[in-house]
Amino acid sequence: MNFAFTEEQEELRNIVRSFMEDKSAELAVRELMETDDGFDKGVWSQMAEQLGLQSLIIPEEYGGQGFGYVELGIVLEEMGRSLLCAPFFSTVVLAGNAIIHSGNETAKTDLLPGIASGETIATLALAEASGRWDADGITVEASGLAEGATISGEKMFVTDGGTANLFVVAARVESGIHLFTVDGEATGLSRENLSTMDQTRKQARITFENTPATHLCDTNNFEYVSQILDLAAVALANEQVGGAQFAMEMAVQYAKDRVQFGRPIGSFQAIKHKCADMLLEVESAKSAAYYAAWCASEMNDELPSVASLSKAYCSEAYFHCAAENIQIHGGIGFTWEHPAHLYFKRAKSSELMFGDPAYHRELLAQRIGL
Repeated sequence: MNFAFTEEQEELRNIVRSFMEDKSAELAVRELMETDDGFDKGVWSQMAEQLGLQSLIIPEEYGGQGFGYVELGIVLEEMGRSLLCAPFFSTVVLAGNAIIHSGNETAKTDLLPGIASGETIATLALAEASGRWDADGITVEASGLAEGATISGEKMFVTDGGTANLFVVAARVESGIHLFTVDGEATGLSRENLSTMDQTRKQARITFENTPATHLCDTNNFEYVSQILDLAAVALANEQVGGAQFAMEMAVQYAKDRVQFGRPIGSFQAIKHKCADMLLEVESAKSAAYYAAWCASEMNDELPSVASLSKAYCSEAYFHCAAENIQIHGGIGFTWEHPAHLYFKRAKSSELMFGDPAYHRELLAQRIGL
């Protein structure tokens, strides 16, 4: 077992970082987060056609490249570092994984090539007004599993729901909770963008009124959805590592440059301690996220516990680094013009996504039998 990245994986990181620095610079992020769509369609096409990012983990027989979760983790880390405004997480990680692991060959053949090519923007509609990520939170109902099935109800906090043209929806039928696919242009489907603290990741309210739906798979008493959420938690942990790393670098650089009382503020003990604590948290977060990505790539028995562990730790590490970055910058760190608040808001929204650290620590305790 070797947890060092290969030469090819490091090259992937370099290519993605270079692309993100060019296409997702601070000015581009600020412009896109003010729009309704929240992403640049030209950049989205380049990601698919030139870098093949949307096809990264999709099996080759469905038009993808067939890479594993370690490579996906590297890409997400670089996206988190640059606060990429694009529906990549919702399309590839949420909806993509739900379809890839569904066991429905017809759905995989029909839907995955569109995701791989960048033509399809997809998302997972799971949470509702309760904000719960478990089976008890699902109240949306489907009329049945056969052809001609419809869905009625409301989904909340749907990532990139305002621009998605394919929805994977969790709904109840008499036999339990199942997943369905719904076309973005289907009758009875309406969407409303939500006002969120983190403007770099769009969320929407999706309403279904007897909306035509196609059965994707049984969730086996929500066990399947839990697996998809574990994979999403691992992916988000790797994205959080990228943001935490950049926040730390931003703070350290400012501590070197800012002179007060005739010396750099980084020479003061209080600032040294803050930077040292940030470094410890970032490196520990990397260990948790990278190991979780390996477990996800292997789909081994450790995945459920490691997913919760990495999500809980990386959430707190990112939020702490983003907050300390503001503190080290002092007054300028609180201003709208400085990028520190963008990372702080992304850190907070990511902390709550799929359950906060307390939720995942409780989940971890249950999974390891405590």
